[in-house]
Amino acid sequence: MNKIVFLSLIIFALIALPVANAQFGEPAYQKLTQLTIDESENIQAKHVIGFSNNPVSVNLFEGAITDSITVTNEDGEKLEFGITGMGDYGAITIFSPDKNTIVKYNLENILRQSDNIITLNIGYPQVFSILFSEKTELIFLNNNIIQLGDKKGISINGGGYVNVDYYSKIPKQIEEVSWEENKFYVEIITDSEINKFNFNQDSKSISFQINEKNKFVTVTIEEKLLDGPYFIFLNDEKIQYTTSLSKENYVSLSMKPQVIGEIVINGSEDIDGLTKITSDDTLSVESESIPNDYFIWLVFGGVLIIVVIVVIIIMRKIKK
Repeated sequence: MNKIVFLSLIIFALIALPVANAQFGEPAYQKLTQLTIDESENIQAKHVIGFSNNPVSVNLFEGAITDSITVTNEDGEKLEFGITGMGDYGAITIFSPDKNTIVKYNLENILRQSDNIITLNIGYPQVFSILFSEKTELIFLNNNIIQLGDKKGISINGGGYVNVDYYSKIPKQIEEVSWEENKFYVEIITDSEINKFNFNQDSKSISFQINEKNKFVTVTIEEKLLDGPYFIFLNDEKIQYTTSLSKENYVSLSMKPQVIGEIVINGSEDIDGLTKITSDDTLSVESESIPNDYFIWLVFGGVLIIVVIVVIIIMRKIKK
């Protein structure tokens, strides 16, 4: 019986060794976790880690280029670190984080481009932020419009996966309308072809024809041009949209029509379907969170199953 226990322990140790090495050190306290997208659509990740007397581990973003990882303390001195983890989701261990530590690396194969729209689908198991280049004026976070303004970034509370769309080159057209001897300008941003634009003074409504489906359409107007709150029709059927305050006294209305046809924007007391999102908001992500040690526990469970099977086989052979 002692031989069986001893043999089982050896087998368990040999199989479990890679699991133990998968993540070494206590989870790091991250003061900042940030992605930065430059004008050439390159992405760099940055983690600012608080000091610790023990080795700490830091989860990496999916798509991390390990050759680009640099780890320095707040004085700019390079620190020793080890790369651990499996598959696309890795981690690093910092052995002596006795001062605030900065971890930087680049990501690849994360951005996708379809026509003029660039899409970023990414996640992290805790709060993180995304900074955009100066050329990016607006984004769509999980299909909700956000005017970046001077902030040029968003923060994802609680972590999780998010889907971000933005234009490579903003397709903008300006229409001029007159009302009560005043001139107003209506800005329309979309990759869809727009025609038959019209402003109806009697009903104070804007209408135009869209000729492509599943394209973002964003209309920015001066608030006093139409009586808000607003409602939008597509082919006489009310559709949902989001709104953002682009600048003082202006509002941006964004939608993603599923069919081609006529869009009509009007003002009404009926606010069904309206979701207000401003550039000052921190959005809660309604998506599945990412557990820190998911892969480690998955492998660990597999190891336990293998050990149990091996022990059962050995015991049966001894009984025979």
